[in-house]
Amino acid sequence: MTSDYVKNVFFHRKPKLIGEYKKSAVMILIQEEQDELYIIFEVRSLKLRHQPGDICLPGGKIEERETPKEAAIRETCEELNITYEDIEYIGEMDYLVTPYGAIIYPFIAKLKISNLIPNKDEVDHIFKVPINFFLEYEPKYYAMDIGPISIEDFPFHLINNGKEYKFSKGVLNQYFYIYKNHVIWGFTARIIKAFTDILKYYNI
Repeated sequence: MTSDYVKNVFFHRKPKLIGEYKKSAVMILIQEEQDELYIIFEVRSLKLRHQPGDICLPGGKIEERETPKEAAIRETCEELNITYEDIEYIGEMDYLVTPYGAIIYPFIAKLKISNLIPNKDEVDHIFKVPINFFLEYEPKYYAMDIGPISIEDFPFHLINNGKEYKFSKGVLNQYFYIYKNHVIWGFTARIIKAFTDILKYYNI
């Protein structure tokens, strides 16, 4: 091994995230009605194996050779039975790296049509919430602890102080928006809060 070898490997190499992550993309889809802006949410089909009945934004897994933006638009069209021409792309949000090995890329678009008939295989029903609700309403907040290690077969003998080692302890911020009979929480609420925080910041 020589320094020239190391240089040849890293000199033009583009950085990437360390580790394997599940990557998905979602759409903050805005609809305008009577001078009011709404965000469209989905209630996942009760027939789905993964998180049936949960509230989410349109979106899903990023396929191979697909950009996050392409995935967000494709999944939105598939789930809501609309075409690419039915939405007006606006821009992208900050992305979210979860403590569970996943990255979520949110995007923003405006719906050009008024009536939606979602794909029943994936979506039980949809509902919409005024953006002003999120701007005016402070969500309920809960700090959920993450860690420390509690696995019995963890090789504590390989580290200083073994089981007495002071492992870092993380906190996952959980937000809960209660709108009528709907509870929006989890990463969906986290993305919406980040979205509305940006709107508030630029409205100062």
